[in-house]
Amino acid sequence: MSYENILIENRGSIRQITINRPSQLNALNKATIEELNQAIEAAEDDKAIRVIILTGAGEKAFVAGADIKEFANFSIEEGKLLSAEGHTKLFNLVENSSTPVIAAVNGFALGGGLELAMSCHFRIASDNAKLGLPEVSLGVIPGYGGTQRLPQLVGKGKANEMIMTAGMIDAAEAKSWGLVNDVVSQEELIATCDKIAEKIAKNSPRAISAAIAAVNAQYKDGVDGFKAEISEFGKCFGTADFKEGTTAFMEKRKPTFTGE
Repeated sequence: MSYENILIENRGSIRQITINRPSQLNALNKATIEELNQAIEAAEDDKAIRVIILTGAGEKAFVAGADIKEFANFSIEEGKLLSAEGHTKLFNLVENSSTPVIAAVNGFALGGGLELAMSCHFRIASDNAKLGLPEVSLGVIPGYGGTQRLPQLVGKGKANEMIMTAGMIDAAEAKSWGLVNDVVSQEELIATCDKIAEKIAKNSPRAISAAIAAVNAQYKDGVDGFKAEISEFGKCFGTADFKEGTTAFMEKRKPTFTGE
């Protein structure tokens, strides 16, 4: 499939999806969100792909925000629909992806860009990264999960500070808050993500999918995370990956997982 706003590159079992609107600092417009939806779903359906790396083209920005000119004149109902569709098509899709998604945050990750990075399973940042949620300076609030995911990652107080001041923090501060997992030079960013992805790819895809579901369960209203863990743990016993993993352990060899 060909795309206008994103690039796809495969490196073995790793698929890199690059938002390719550098002249717009990779801002998210409706077309880009739609293409990302298709690309994430395609990666999930491809059994050869074990890890997704999501990044932005160029050296300036991961994603510098949403494309404001698309919604500057929206009504209340149009605003609600914009947010709801974004959650469904992209941000919740990424968070609940059974294939791990790593955000390689290069440069600015602002507004919808930071919200997209936060929906990924974890984040590696370049040392020139700047992260923030500037929405209140435009008279609106984060609408793609920022008010929910940021407190989960950094705590209520820090999240309120970032949201209410509309300020940016650098990569080092983001790491100290737990917003990103690690900080490396921009030249090392993708290689670092690849190394992590290669470690992930050696493990059971079925078990990783189950782990993602169990971890996410604790953040869903009305869901008992411990019960979800028990259920996902039990399901693993019926998989070929479990049989392969335990057999390989007893035979003192490395397992070959199929994701079945």
